[in-house]
Amino acid sequence: MGWLWAIILGFVLGIIAKAVIPGKQHSPLWLTTICGILGAIVGNAVARAVGVAETKGIDWSRHIFQLVAAIIIVAAVDALYMATLGKRKHRARA
Repeated sequence: MGWLWAIILGFVLGIIAKAVIPGKQHSPLWLTTICGILGAIVGNAVARAVGVAETKGIDWSRHIFQLVAAIIIVAAVDALYMATLGKRKHRARA
């Protein structure tokens, strides 16, 4: 069940990250979901390092770290995607 929650959380974080980043992102949905999962993992590690990994109630600070990490990762991966695969796909369509 842990993997299912990781995929769902990664999907949600990836979609939110895409919505926050200005401009159009060209990376596919599966890649965005993977970036969201990575953002959740990195955000948890940062929260643990800062000392706010577990708090009483909802862990808002941990979720903010996860979202910020997902935004950074989605932006970086989308730039890499467009620099490599994206340009070839767009040239093939034209």
